[in-house]
Amino acid sequence: MICRLASASDPRSAAREAFAAALASVDPDGTIAILSHFDADGLAAAAVLARALERAGRRHEVHLTGKGETPWDPAVAARLSAGDPAWLIVADLGTRAEPVLPGCATVIIDHHVPTGEPADAITISGNGLSPEPTSALLAWWAAGALGDVDDLLWLAAIGLIGDMEQGRDFIELQQAQARWGKTALRDAVSLINAPRRTAAADAGPALRLLLRADGPKAITKGTDADAEALRLAKAEVRAAMDEGKRQPPLVVGDVALIALDTPCQIHPLVAQQWRGRLKDKIVIAANRGYRPGWVHFAARSATGRNLIDFLADHRPANADGRYGNGHAQATGGALTLADWNSFVRGLGIPQAQVLS
Repeated sequence: MICRLASASDPRSAAREAFAAALASVDPDGTIAILSHFDADGLAAAAVLARALERAGRRHEVHLTGKGETPWDPAVAARLSAGDPAWLIVADLGTRAEPVLPGCATVIIDHHVPTGEPADAITISGNGLSPEPTSALLAWWAAGALGDVDDLLWLAAIGLIGDMEQGRDFIELQQAQARWGKTALRDAVSLINAPRRTAAADAGPALRLLLRADGPKAITKGTDADAEALRLAKAEVRAAMDEGKRQPPLVVGDVALIALDTPCQIHPLVAQQWRGRLKDKIVIAANRGYRPGWVHFAARSATGRNLIDFLADHRPANADGRYGNGHAQATGGALTLADWNSFVRGLGIPQAQVLS
């Protein structure tokens, strides 16, 4: 069942009611596994859910996807199954028809363009709402079914700022900024996002801080090992960006391609940076160094074109579920070297092929 908040008269109540209905169907003594993306929005969503469940006395475990992983990878299913969960919450990881953990009752909380409808799951989808809530805000709305989560509103703001820059027009963001400070929230997002962009891609320190902090200043002014890890991660990413932003774009037709070779996940940042400079192009930042044997890429454009449709029109024959997901104006994917070479040949940019 999909709870499409875009068609609800009150999306906030609809999210809370859908989550409450799901909770009522689960063994109260069973473990609830939370699986989320490791960016600021996914981490904040996981933290909201975990903290709300803990207050309600529900057993839970938090899992994150790792570098290059999708929720549908066998290794992820193995990690989840090890905890024998009675219920699974998947946050900020997209929506497909295939189950993440077959046989386990599942709730999906997501705001990306769905690529399928899972048959045996409850999906709380913010896609199509205007403005569109991020997964952390959806999680905060849903978590109201467990009790008062007003003090966790700053976590929803972390997700809004992380995914939507200034969060657009949500009253929740305005309230969070008034209570915790606009600058503190923005600076916390920058730090929370840093570890997953490093070569190691270990978002553990960021998650631990979000699970215990009472606000963004506990992150920006923290002195413990986790806070220091975030600062070191930010320095590593800044150094990689200093190198990456010097790479010139290869412009062919309506596509501008920037070739990168770094283990750091800077390709979305580079694509976003060039989007503002090449406003009439589809900008693709491609990183062959992020994961051996693969090219990971981010696509951005200021033209208004639907980039998911663009990638679908140029989809290589062997591309899998890592390709062409996300948002109409912010997408990307990962392709094996052979598939990447096929992709760029199809775009008319054979000089962007990479060697093994």
